[in-house]
Amino acid sequence: MNKEEILSEIEKNPVIMAIKDNRDLTACLEKDIKVVFVLYGSINNISHIVGKLKDSGKYVIVHEDLIEGLKAGRQASEFIAKFTEADGIITTRVKDASKAKQMGLFTVLRFFMLDSLSFESVKTSLKSADADLIEILPGIMPKIIENLSRRTAIPIVAGGLIRDKDDVISALNANAFAISSSNQNVWNM
Repeated sequence: MNKEEILSEIEKNPVIMAIKDNRDLTACLEKDIKVVFVLYGSINNISHIVGKLKDSGKYVIVHEDLIEGLKAGRQASEFIAKFTEADGIITTRVKDASKAKQMGLFTVLRFFMLDSLSFESVKTSLKSADADLIEILPGIMPKIIENLSRRTAIPIVAGGLIRDKDDVISALNANAFAISSSNQNVWNM
């Protein structure tokens, strides 16, 4: 595994396939996209899942937090490095990403952005983060709001990370009924 090769591949095609079950695995094998995030499996089958992907020429990054039977910590990365052909790991823990990187694994540090408190926490964590990629979730909220608004008559309130006028307008243009924010500057708009 070469970090530059993976980053170059993502730059060529910024779509990363994230697979969550065997049906996704099968579909993934038919695609030309080269980078795959594996979001499922167990200690009994992760080697097989990774092997199938590697046999089809994919770069494989396993979300170690989601592998049944693995406990969070250094041993999870060691297990993946020793018993699979994975190129790297995804984790939600800064220390685990740093340790995995020291072992030579490509590392993705995943953050969930739920509200302004988590945003502040992520900003703090980034100061000590040592990863190859940072993944922020949710990625695109206006599309989600629009999608959900077509599925229900219940008014939708967009909340979390509403920081300025553009955020407010984007949410409202996506059919949000209202927005909620802990940012007092937004309150005064």
